[in-house]
Amino acid sequence: MRRVLSVGVAVILLGASLVPATAQAAVQWGACPANYPAGLECSTLMVPLDYRRPDERQIEIALTRLPSKAPAKRRGVLLVNPGGPGLPGAAVPVVLELPQSVRDSYDVIGFDPRGVGRSTPLTCNLTEAQSAVAAAPPYPLNSADVAKAAEIAKTVARQCTTSETAELLPHITTANTARDMDRIRAALGEPKLSYYGDSYGTYLGAVYTTLFPYRSDRIVLDSALPPEGYDVDALRDQGLGFQERFPDFARFAAADPQRYGLGATPAAVTVKWFQLTKRLDQAPIQGYDGTLFRTIAAFYLRAEFYLKDLAELMHALDTSRPLPTARKAAAVDDRGSFPVGHLAVICGDSRWPTSVRTYQTNVAIDRIRYPLYGAWSANIRPCAYWPAPATAKTRITDRGPSSVLILQNERDPATPLRGAKRLRNALGAKARMVVVDQGGHGAYNPAMNACGNAAVTTFLLTGHRPPRDTFCPAESVAPPA
Repeated sequence: MRRVLSVGVAVILLGASLVPATAQAAVQWGACPANYPAGLECSTLMVPLDYRRPDERQIEIALTRLPSKAPAKRRGVLLVNPGGPGLPGAAVPVVLELPQSVRDSYDVIGFDPRGVGRSTPLTCNLTEAQSAVAAAPPYPLNSADVAKAAEIAKTVARQCTTSETAELLPHITTANTARDMDRIRAALGEPKLSYYGDSYGTYLGAVYTTLFPYRSDRIVLDSALPPEGYDVDALRDQGLGFQERFPDFARFAAADPQRYGLGATPAAVTVKWFQLTKRLDQAPIQGYDGTLFRTIAAFYLRAEFYLKDLAELMHALDTSRPLPTARKAAAVDDRGSFPVGHLAVICGDSRWPTSVRTYQTNVAIDRIRYPLYGAWSANIRPCAYWPAPATAKTRITDRGPSSVLILQNERDPATPLRGAKRLRNALGAKARMVVVDQGGHGAYNPAMNACGNAAVTTFLLTGHRPPRDTFCPAESVAPPA
């Protein structure tokens, strides 16, 4: 999710000079593949693989457009990114469920970042088993488990950095994706770019507005990473986020002990969590081991309407009853690129510790600091065996017009408020921040806090933000059905 200070200004100036203000060719829109949501138009754009050598090898970026249906109200383009990194963004203009007033005001543009989905792909030639653990290793119960994960991580890193697409890896970075975004802007004939980014997409947006401050129009960062992006510290912060979010779930489950059978108080639900995870770590139950269960739980904590699913799953596993029907996630056309695209960015953006002993120590520390989940997010990743980043990391600064709005849930399990506050401070006077008294990951949602939603919609439509950082109180919402 989150580096170099002394060369930050040079990187900013270099980044701004690498991409021309006008593109060589306009985007030609056409039909999308059959599995894409209705209403989208598709195209591609060629961009330099290496922006230091813009006339050499070009790679393809897949684009989508949800065009405004109200030409008289259209004011520009709104580029959107769902985070990850490694997630394709082609379907996001539809999946995001933007208010109609925003859709009328913008052509909403999605794109698969370089190396992902239908853009020029990466490969590590991973087996199915390797793909399952490449970006998410098993939950470590002890130092020996970290050592085992290190061997898997080493193998994955070797396969990625020696594969037939290895020459692309040094160029699959957040800064280069931001430069691709400016190429998209120019190809669309727009003098400025408005943007909505969620999760890792907040760091991408912060890098864009740092590299191109005077081409940034209205920049919305929802559920923000720290200013260093998705690095080892941001990953470990997920242990903190889980710890801060879990009490919401415990209160939810305790409010209906007859239905969920997890306890009549939040404390009892928490005890049940530790009892169940201990059992699952010793032996799987109905196909769930401790790693899979924690992974699913972390996903369910990201949205209020999934709390019921987590409570039902816990109850079924605890009592050996039939498992509830799992919700189906929205279809994503990533062509199996997620693990590789994810690793390429997080490993290529940042330096990670290289000592297995460091990760063993971190796991031991976070097992105590964040006992609900922290040991998992402290475990070793293939980044420990990745080549050093090829270029200096972009330092986020306050340079340029005041054009950023950060929206942040108070109890976000994936990108905790602590990191979002640090990004807010790095952006300085160019940003405002709205904190919402609710849990979950992703705050701009029609089913969530009206105060937070209104702040974003008003900014996108009018350019007006709160005059100062502000707080949205909790709102009562109907419990999940």
